[in-house]
Amino acid sequence: MQEPAITPELIEAHGLKPDEYDRILEILGRKPSFTELGIFSAMWNEHCSYKSSKKWLRTLPTDGPQVICGPGENAGVVDIGDGQAVVFKMESHNHPSYIEPYQGAATGVGGILRDVFTMGARPIASMNSLSFGEVAHPKTRQLVHGVVEGIGGYGNCFGVPCAGGEVRFDPAYNGNCLVNAFAAGLADNDKIFYSAASGVGMPVVYLGAKTGRDGVGGATMASAEFDESIEEKRPTVQVGDPFTEKRLMEACLELMQTGAVISIQDMGAAGLTCSAVEMGDKGGLGVRLNLDRVPQRETGMTAYEMMLSESQERMLMVLRPEKEAEARAVFEKWDLDFAIVGETIAEDRFLILHGNDVKADLPLATLSGSAPEYDRPWEEPAAPAQLDPSSVPGVDPIDGLRALIGSPNYCSRQWVYEQYDTMVMADSARLPGLGAGIIRVHGTDKLLAFTSDVTPRYVKANPKEGGKQAVAEAYRNLSAVGAKPLATTDNLNFGNPEKPGIMGQFVMAIKGIGEAVAALDTPIVSGNVSLYNETDGRAILPTPTIGAVGLIAHEDEAINGQARDGHVAILVGETTGHLGQSALLAEVFNRIEGDAPPVDLEAEKRNGTFIRDNHTLIRACTDLSDGGLALAAFELAEAAGVGVTLDTDDTAQLFGEDQARYLVACNFDQAEALMAAAHKAGVPVSYAGKFGGDHVTFGASSAPLADLSRVYRETFGATFA
Repeated sequence: MQEPAITPELIEAHGLKPDEYDRILEILGRKPSFTELGIFSAMWNEHCSYKSSKKWLRTLPTDGPQVICGPGENAGVVDIGDGQAVVFKMESHNHPSYIEPYQGAATGVGGILRDVFTMGARPIASMNSLSFGEVAHPKTRQLVHGVVEGIGGYGNCFGVPCAGGEVRFDPAYNGNCLVNAFAAGLADNDKIFYSAASGVGMPVVYLGAKTGRDGVGGATMASAEFDESIEEKRPTVQVGDPFTEKRLMEACLELMQTGAVISIQDMGAAGLTCSAVEMGDKGGLGVRLNLDRVPQRETGMTAYEMMLSESQERMLMVLRPEKEAEARAVFEKWDLDFAIVGETIAEDRFLILHGNDVKADLPLATLSGSAPEYDRPWEEPAAPAQLDPSSVPGVDPIDGLRALIGSPNYCSRQWVYEQYDTMVMADSARLPGLGAGIIRVHGTDKLLAFTSDVTPRYVKANPKEGGKQAVAEAYRNLSAVGAKPLATTDNLNFGNPEKPGIMGQFVMAIKGIGEAVAALDTPIVSGNVSLYNETDGRAILPTPTIGAVGLIAHEDEAINGQARDGHVAILVGETTGHLGQSALLAEVFNRIEGDAPPVDLEAEKRNGTFIRDNHTLIRACTDLSDGGLALAAFELAEAAGVGVTLDTDDTAQLFGEDQARYLVACNFDQAEALMAAAHKAGVPVSYAGKFGGDHVTFGASSAPLADLSRVYRETFGATFA
């Protein structure tokens, strides 16, 4: 088949700017072949090269005594003691999920699971952070159903419990939903597998499912804005098979026990191209591939298609040659393909052969290491106008609460998480629905806690404070269940970085995240950047999602109880009544105004440490975030099926979103001891009310818990069923 001529139109279709193509000509000293153009396009697109974000990602704190492996590998690795490690990462599958919701979301789950088990870790938990357009938008219902079913369909069949997540709705996501997938696994510290190839003449082995034409060009598509041609991009979405992935995981983990693996890399974005180049580059080696040996499920596939296919459930491995028979037997047992498709070479070359022809011959290190790196112009966002508190009318507090819990943004997500398997593997100690999820470390007394957090309207108003707040809220969610926060992963979702205003959001959010993870000792160990989340020039809200992992050293230290009749409600932290950018302002008054709440990182660390240190005095705990004290008190009460009375009906006191705060339920004598401990630690605490009865009462305003619970539990299903 004759390859197309390289034209300016073809170069543009591959997402390459004219000056980037000129750099390719300079590197090669000739015109690239069609396959070579595709390879450069894959390696140099935003999704794979991070060319707009690398400069700023380098500023993030990534080290700590607990960190075994930080960014740069498939996932981050953090020590949890006793020779064990937790391996985790979060990644986006935004563009594919908007184009084809079920498969886009399903393959997002599959990809993040492969990132974890390719490191030698067995997945034990998943989460997802989902952002959709306004409820009334004609596409939102289809997206919600498709994405939720795709996540459940893949994760449930694979067999990994969903530990938590978040769902939000805003008109800014009308043309570009966000699907951020998180996975975590367990491994032994001395049995972590990395992707750097080593040794000359070592076999390069293709593992897993066969290669098809699905997903060709997917990484390039993910690095572009949407426009009216969106339907033409449907073939770039991958198709997943969770049962094949389950077999692939078992085969890989079994293979790793044989000593056959020198290095291993999953085939994710840009498929065979990216995996082979990364393995060779990290090992300082070249790679020769013979595509005639690649297992294919379609006839007549070209070199271009095979190199850029993003067919799922595939791995690439560098094999110890003496272990070939043993390794092949493992994959034959699991009914998966095992094919030697190439070898490592001493020369700095990426050599692709197909049908006795050289389809690509590129300098591998240059291909990998010379991707453009941009210092994009950026503008620091203007300081938001402060909200005049007197401009916010007082509201009947029960009416205000009812407005929040009757909104798809703040009602129960039961309709969503009940479609996910939350109990598979039988180690789930706390189910989704209220704060961080908890998973037992099987065979030990340890538990791991997981959470995912960001408040995009805060980031839009004040990117630096919003970035800090996302980290701080994740820290609080972990502390509220008694977990010591260990480390974080980030999924940075923004619009077009070529616009200085959008780039300014990104830069300032990174600065805020960096300050927070440094102050709270929760380094970023892995992550993902998703840019160009725009449709027809309209950007999403800046959404830097933070996934965080915490350790509960012994199950006795977990704060995992419920409020009960007679418990005292204690508020930890200082309340000033900050209503700027609050949920109340948005949901009740339809106003998005004011500054994000300021984040005092010293107070966050002090108050979180206080909660963990005094876990024996606390029966139930939640952090305060969206909806403030009112929503936190209702959620604690509703989860336990018991009423709650707060002693104030002041709008700002109830619905303000000041940070570094927790609501605690405990017995009266424990409350006295907690207050004494707080005084000694310099932590502000106050009596807020009590739990008991069958009503929710704020000052003089009251309503039956059962009525409010019905609104809270039924709104999401009634909206989307």
